[in-house]
Amino acid sequence: MDLSPPCHSVRLLAKTLDLPLNLINLDLLKKEQMSPEFLKINPQHQIPTLVDDDLVIGESRAILSYLCEKYDKNDALYPRDPKNKAVINQRLYFDMGTLYQRHYYPQILHGKPVPEGTFQQFEEVLEFLENQATYVAGESLSIADFAILASIKTFKVAAGLDLRYSGSSTDSWLRVSPVTTKSAFRDPKNLPHSLPTLRN
Repeated sequence: MDLSPPCHSVRLLAKTLDLPLNLINLDLLKKEQMSPEFLKINPQHQIPTLVDDDLVIGESRAILSYLCEKYDKNDALYPRDPKNKAVINQRLYFDMGTLYQRHYYPQILHGKPVPEGTFQQFEEVLEFLENQATYVAGESLSIADFAILASIKTFKVAAGLDLRYSGSSTDSWLRVSPVTTKSAFRDPKNLPHSLPTLRN
């Protein structure tokens, strides 16, 4: 799906790790994820779904973790140190349980209008970025950056919000963080730019 933060985060990581992906696009608005062929692969009909040899796994954050643990030989993006990993996991759960659920589902999958005060709420949940001069989970790039950046960029498109006004902690982080200068993040194919037409 073109406007899916989870899908974009996996694509960003694959690009960074130089992993080739055989992408098969499913349109959730057409309910293509409910086709018999896809349900045989993933009965929970989640996207993205990764098939790697005999392994089939859904949930983008689990996919991010798996790809790092298998293919990131330096353990840089998902370090083995328990404390560092705990901070990264916290950011991933925050992205899934707060950022993604609160600010993505209502507008994209249910076609609801953006309620008044949404921008302020969006800024409040991302207030921790004010103290993050570089990355969202420590002193180096991690898979948490991939997940949160994909969510922020997608919500900006979905809600039509301009995050560039003076005083926006979100935009300040986007401008100063080296995350957005990485080649994967600068490739327009890896991040959303337009909102698809919602269908009943």
